[in-house]
Amino acid sequence: MNAINDSIEKLKNLTELTFDFRDGIAVIELRSPPVNALTKVLTEELTLALDTVNEIDAVRVVVLTGAGKHFCAGADLKGRKDIIKGPGDLPAHSRRNRECYHTVRECQKPVIAAVNGAALGAGLALAASCDIIVVSETARFGLPEIDVGLMGGASHAQRLFSHSLLRRMVLTGYRVPGAELYRLGVVEACVPVDELRPAAMEIATSIAAKSPLAVRKSKRTLNAIEDMTLRDGYRYEQDMTAEISATEDAREAQLAFNEKRAPVFVGR
Repeated sequence: MNAINDSIEKLKNLTELTFDFRDGIAVIELRSPPVNALTKVLTEELTLALDTVNEIDAVRVVVLTGAGKHFCAGADLKGRKDIIKGPGDLPAHSRRNRECYHTVRECQKPVIAAVNGAALGAGLALAASCDIIVVSETARFGLPEIDVGLMGGASHAQRLFSHSLLRRMVLTGYRVPGAELYRLGVVEACVPVDELRPAAMEIATSIAAKSPLAVRKSKRTLNAIEDMTLRDGYRYEQDMTAEISATEDAREAQLAFNEKRAPVFVGR
């Protein structure tokens, strides 16, 4: 327990993100002004935070958001010249960013993105790596790299957008507004800015009340079947269902349902 408390305290002392934890919900807030661009430090700190909560059973779900007016306006182009100076620097930089997104997707705990303002390029890839997305009315999703001689994030964005819209975004830099994201079914809600955090926390609270074991296995299953055929995916899902049904939490859920009471889960 002391090791867990020490790990949580260390996360509260990071420089470019803030970390809060209560009632099974970890809130990670990107804090790299003015637009929360993904600096080397922020990328490393976010990876560290997610790796840490991944192994803390008390954390049931994560809410990822940005401080200020924007979620994440993309890669840190201004700092790029200080990072990429010689042979080997670009592959290391690319790997660092790539693994950060995968850390979000592969985290055992569901990650809810609460997106205010811009989620551009790397910021869009970050949001797309999350399990559930809610946005404010000021939100904008875009891939503006074509305007600065770069490219990136399309692989993640194609999980959210149609063929035609994705290509419009990549080839023109078009930014999709929050209301349109909701109309297209890309996000779960589009709300006024002051209602964004409560909307994300409402979903997080609902997840935190479920069996943590079932939630972890469900997320792992969803990640796995995403790239499978229908036959292989459903077979995998059936196998995971059998595993979940043999747990104490599953028996408790069924008993609580029959007794018309709230279940008490133990994570076994």
